[in-house]
Amino acid sequence: MTVTREQMDRIIDAHFGFEARDDVAGVLGTLSERVEHDVVGNPAGPVTGREAAEGFYHRLFADLSDGEFASQRRYYGEGFVVDESIWSGVASGNPFGLQGRGRPLSFRILHIFELADNGEITRENVWLDLAAIQAQLSH
Repeated sequence: MTVTREQMDRIIDAHFGFEARDDVAGVLGTLSERVEHDVVGNPAGPVTGREAAEGFYHRLFADLSDGEFASQRRYYGEGFVVDESIWSGVASGNPFGLQGRGRPLSFRILHIFELADNGEITRENVWLDLAAIQAQLSH
């Protein structure tokens, strides 16, 4: 049995909804126990497991707030989704080592999700438009 496109959309949309509400427990609930969580460029590198991913989300939600994802397009395959979105919100902390000072922030973000047959996310690979983030927060 494989996850359908509609099921993938529900899972990904729920994941993004939890992120928009800074709901760490909700986000972690969409991930498998042994998830591979890889935010490209993160000094910690890829981590394995919900517990290891939890620290990333606590830091992320301290640095970025009032976020929302506007999905631009999605590509589907057997057991995976590629989502290209625009993230918009507030740089409330020090995202990616830059002082946010409560300024608005918007950037492109690419997620590659792999999903198990039960609908849990087994891998989340994230690519950020760091150049756009730096351009908005470096002055």
